Amino acid sequence: MNRNRFVSRPWRPGLLGLTVLAVAGAAAFAAGPTQADAAEFYKGKRVALYVGNHPGGGYDAYTRLLARSFGRHVPGNPGTIVRNMPGAAGIRLANYLYNSAEKDGTQMGVFASSVAFAPLFGETKAQFKTEKFTWIGNIDQTTGTCTAWHTAGIKTFDDLLKQPMIFGATGPNGVNSEHPRGFNALIGTRIQVIHGYPGSTGVLLAMKRGEVQGGCGFALSSLKARRREEWKSGKLVIVVQTGFKKHPDLAGVPHIYDYVKTDDDKKVLDLIYGRHILGRPLAAPPDLPADRAKALRAAFMATMKDPEFVKGANTQHLPIEPWDGEEVTKIVNQFLGYPPAVIKRARAAMEIGKVVKVKLKKTDGRITKVSKKKIQVTDGSGKKFTFKISGRQSKVTIGGKKAKTKALEAGLDCTFRHFGNGDLAKAIACK
Repeated sequence: MNRNRFVSRPWRPGLLGLTVLAVAGAAAFAAGPTQADAAEFYKGKRVALYVGNHPGGGYDAYTRLLARSFGRHVPGNPGTIVRNMPGAAGIRLANYLYNSAEKDGTQMGVFASSVAFAPLFGETKAQFKTEKFTWIGNIDQTTGTCTAWHTAGIKTFDDLLKQPMIFGATGPNGVNSEHPRGFNALIGTRIQVIHGYPGSTGVLLAMKRGEVQGGCGFALSSLKARRREEWKSGKLVIVVQTGFKKHPDLAGVPHIYDYVKTDDDKKVLDLIYGRHILGRPLAAPPDLPADRAKALRAAFMATMKDPEFVKGANTQHLPIEPWDGEEVTKIVNQFLGYPPAVIKRARAAMEIGKVVKVKLKKTDGRITKVSKKKIQVTDGSGKKFTFKISGRQSKVTIGGKKAKTKALEAGLDCTFRHFGNGDLAKAIACK
């Protein structure tokens, strides 16, 4: 099988792909208003770029980098704003864009390819049709990895085949849950996945604390940009890479294809792990006006060549390997057009089963210092803690009444339910 076919082989859609493209093409790019109309519409407006993940990770970094240059290339030069909308591993954002966002070209979002294809795998929470999004472009063709912290005793993927392991994940619809479940079903690992950690950063913190031994879903681009020191120092050990081809920066790290023998098995792996090649796709709602869809796609590709954008990517070590919106649409429909037997096997491998959730820790203490995103706490024995706080993720009550995080102040005695010292406080109940 040619693992590079998405790059080197001309795409030939099946019957399903032809039908979808015919409908999507007619709806999105029929003769209509001109580019000047798009400029008139965007003049003085602001475009919102949503991220389906928590701040601090790779998706957030790419989206914020895009936002800094994108507006200059959209006709009318609108302003841009980035908004995080995490939830259900990104499904919350996809549902919002498809069902609730304005279909006028002022709202777009970046979410994981695992989310984009959730309906294909029977996820009932995914209330959208993948092929009907207006795909604007893809910033990077990502190589995925699964990793372990250096103290976990996991040095290679073969170690995962020898004994049970525990991996951390956000939700069951994210790649950090899907990928190890696929290993279990198709390769024979015995990984237990613990769900509920706040993003990839939360999973990494749990690895450092020794609560879990590993985690998947760490894109190579994110390792280069956000986890570079930990990776290069050997503290964060990459045990396997996923995607359609081996990456030269991961010499010596096995590829998941190395563990299957038949072409049919590889096709199933394509559908589960190959989707990661759509590493940072930008989607807009369905049925955008033709002139704005065209303008946004052109602006996206112009941004990919923008000197300021390229400089920022290099500074942050963010790889850029873009596709335009038309190419993304082709790839999406190629995945959707896989043979039914392959889809059936992939769906079986992705069966969620019982979801095991992380158990929060409990600490009673007094708040000694408060900043915008963190609080410092001292418990009854004098031990000091630092907890992250979030207006969306931290539930606060004071005197039995709901409150906002900004109501927290030094001197309050509270009970904190949290992931760990230095991590998020999920619930804060103060007297």
